[in-house]
Amino acid sequence: MRVFVTGASGWIGSAVIPELVAAGHEVTGFARSDASAATVSAAGAAVCRGTIDDLDTLRAAAEASDGVIHLAFKHDMAFSGAFQEAADADRRAIDVLGEALSGSDRALVIASGTLGVAPGRVATERDGHGILGDDARALIDGVNARQVTAEITLGLAEKGVRSVVLRLPPTVHGDGDYGFMSVLVDIARRTGVAGYLGDGSNRWPAVHRMDAAHLFRLAVEKAPAGSTLHAVADEGVPICAVAEVIGRHLGIPAAPVAPEKAGEHFAWLAGPLATDSPASSALTRELLGWGPTHPGLIEDLDLGHYFRQPSA
Repeated sequence: MRVFVTGASGWIGSAVIPELVAAGHEVTGFARSDASAATVSAAGAAVCRGTIDDLDTLRAAAEASDGVIHLAFKHDMAFSGAFQEAADADRRAIDVLGEALSGSDRALVIASGTLGVAPGRVATERDGHGILGDDARALIDGVNARQVTAEITLGLAEKGVRSVVLRLPPTVHGDGDYGFMSVLVDIARRTGVAGYLGDGSNRWPAVHRMDAAHLFRLAVEKAPAGSTLHAVADEGVPICAVAEVIGRHLGIPAAPVAPEKAGEHFAWLAGPLATDSPASSALTRELLGWGPTHPGLIEDLDLGHYFRQPSA
């Protein structure tokens, strides 16, 4: 297949490209800078320069492909407080990709998330649907914008697109991760406490990025139109267990943080960290024969790479 990948030089994209190339696919990676282009090229893919705001470039690249994996998102904008603007840009990009693939039965696989899909219980691939109602576009202007965009993507199956939503856990871990786990380590190192909220029994699912990359390949190759997949290896890791590993490696106590101090201690991470949001991937495994083979979250943390100090 000729596969076009956006977000190709990112944490997940830089694992997806070698996975696709090793399976014999011809890959083109979208790159917005010279550094990103060099990363994409070194991974064995052709380079298409642009950003997700370059809609004509996106359209042309999708039209020239046999399938698209859309991983790009303006995380820097979202984390700076402009989440809605980032979500709007993502929706525009998906609209264009969907138009380019319409009527072709070619794949459009997008990344979404499991966090908050079914709080307090184990979410399955069947959860989080049927939220659009009569005015889908009006619902996009809200905190559930990415979930609504995912539902709109699934709806492209009715227009002849093999659309797939692949939900990722809040932590996609591995050596080199700069996401939630590395932020928790940095906070613990800075404050002297490996903290958690409440009794720390709230659970997060997790997956190693190499296992996630494998699922993205299976999805673009053979997932049926309208599929929702869960890239979940650990169904639910208690946050207190994560804190205990961090505390042990840093030689500091693992302890609860008072609710009134949560915002000060964890900053923007306080809200997500308090969420109890386990998730299953049983249906995904049955559908595609996917099975994680890399270390789980606690084992990966215990390997020690999250605790290496950057060289001066």
